[in-house]
Amino acid sequence: MTQRGTLYTISAPSGAGKTSLVTALLEKSTGLKVSTSHTTRPKRPGEIDGVDYHFVSKEQFQSMLKQQAFLEHAQVFNNSYGTSRQWVDDTLASGCDVILEIDWQGAAQIHQQLPDTVSIFVLPPSKNALLERLTQRGQDGQEVIAQRVAEAQTEMSHFAEADYLIINDVFTIALEELILIIKSGKLLRKKQHRQHEALIKELLL
Repeated sequence: MTQRGTLYTISAPSGAGKTSLVTALLEKSTGLKVSTSHTTRPKRPGEIDGVDYHFVSKEQFQSMLKQQAFLEHAQVFNNSYGTSRQWVDDTLASGCDVILEIDWQGAAQIHQQLPDTVSIFVLPPSKNALLERLTQRGQDGQEVIAQRVAEAQTEMSHFAEADYLIINDVFTIALEELILIIKSGKLLRKKQHRQHEALIKELLL
């Protein structure tokens, strides 16, 4: 019987480096997949449909909502985002661990439905560092950057709802901490018990 994978949520304010950490994590890990969200947000230069996001119209998104196709969904900066329920369930059932890069609202929705989900929050080392990273990305205008910074404090206050907290100051250290969290998840007593049930029964005879 295939051991069911673990579901992880990773949340952070824009500019904290969450996506860079997850990308680096995937290069160093096996048996781990990242969910590709559906969104009504317009594509940015260089983004690929089906890779970065599944880009859909507002009408398509509403239709999927009515069909209860999303495990979680949220409205962020006037755009809708949602996680495919079917894809997550099928991937976990195949034995792969799954990472969801979602905001704190989505993480809360996921945890209510799937209490075994492991939640991780990433914070920047300072407000100045957050502003610098958002500016250096070159993806948004000054108005959008100012809006993201204003929203960041509210978002960051929800770090207390997560199981793990990473401060992304030195990237290599933050990445190592993230890797350790994923590794430790495989050693949880209940997962080890299910995986080695025959051995444990034999040892206890």
